[in-house]
Amino acid sequence: MREALLIDDEKACRADLRRKLAAHPEVRIVGEAATLKTARDLLAEASYDLVFFDVQLIGGSGFDLVPSVRPGTSIVFVTAHDAFALRAFEINALDYLLKPVAPARLATTIRRILAATPFGTTPTEPDPLAPPPGRLNYDDTIYLRTGLRALFVRLERIAAISAQDNYSEVTLVDGTRAFLRKTLQAWDDALPPTHFMRVHRTQIVNLARVTHYERDADERTRLFFEGASAPVSASRHRWADLRARLAALHFPL
Repeated sequence: MREALLIDDEKACRADLRRKLAAHPEVRIVGEAATLKTARDLLAEASYDLVFFDVQLIGGSGFDLVPSVRPGTSIVFVTAHDAFALRAFEINALDYLLKPVAPARLATTIRRILAATPFGTTPTEPDPLAPPPGRLNYDDTIYLRTGLRALFVRLERIAAISAQDNYSEVTLVDGTRAFLRKTLQAWDDALPPTHFMRVHRTQIVNLARVTHYERDADERTRLFFEGASAPVSASRHRWADLRARLAALHFPL
């Protein structure tokens, strides 16, 4: 059972989310707040391990309240504005929801919450639609900060990611590149395996962006994909898995 707080300055929106959460008995609402001040007091006094934040609140922003949230708490932002919701990735929120909240999208969020924490109950038969713990969905939007520039991109726009020691270089399908302080292993743990694969110890590619591949007499594989100025080489021992996963996406190769 997760104990949740609803923090939203619109009474009707809190009522709507409360009604939709009633379909998920694994989540119990233990408190609500409408303003920045009352929310900060609630975060300090209540017993909770999950918070649903509206971004725009009376007296400030939901992002201003993040430092007041207890460690280990799952945070979900709920907002009517895409541009605000995308900042959730910068502060490592578990998820974000756009208003009006769709019941199916809320159900996906609840699955993420339960999978990402020991407070959740592990089902005897895993839901095939639920993403693995900590995994992003292919249609998610992520926040990339590189130098003085910030990018908000959908995962499907990523063509490849290459390792640079403890950094990584992200290449988008339009050729844009972003250099980030994030290891390739961290990417590998977060990206959906249905579309992304680590084809070499230094390379992850978006299989959906592969246009074709070449195999030479020495059984070396070169992948060609959108956004790359040069092909990516795949390790020989990954070929069987790579071929199966490309075939699963029904590529006309």
